Amino acid sequence: MSNGEGTRMGGDEWARTGPYQRDLSAAFRQAQEDELARDSRGFEGRSVEQLWRDPDWQEYIFTGGTGTVLDFPLMIEAEDTDDGPFMRPLTDGEVCAWAPHGRPTYEEWDAALDSGRLEFPGRSQGNCTVLYRDGRPVHIGYWGVTTD
Repeated sequence: MSNGEGTRMGGDEWARTGPYQRDLSAAFRQAQEDELARDSRGFEGRSVEQLWRDPDWQEYIFTGGTGTVLDFPLMIEAEDTDDGPFMRPLTDGEVCAWAPHGRPTYEEWDAALDSGRLEFPGRSQGNCTVLYRDGRPVHIGYWGVTTD
């Protein structure tokens, strides 16, 4: 499901992977920059920070969005329960609920999303978790739901 999308009332579900960095906020920013470089959606020449200060970008996101990490201005702490539009890493307990060993692989993450053992967040929200291969962190899985 990594590059697949689903539909739900009031928002589209999406899931993708991005490069791993120990600092999850830095990895999130890198994933955003990579996505923006791949497709600026008609907002050329601006950084993610500049886009989120632009009322036209905000309207674009809140009336459809990109179905990517660009739909969120920042990453919040795992324990933070504020409603979106934010990206939030899962807590260790949330990861262990669907990957009891605590080091999920891409395949386990993908299967958990497909089966519903790992739920999509509410509208205008995103989650992320580190994904492992042979016990080593290699990617970050991002998934979320657009606003509209």
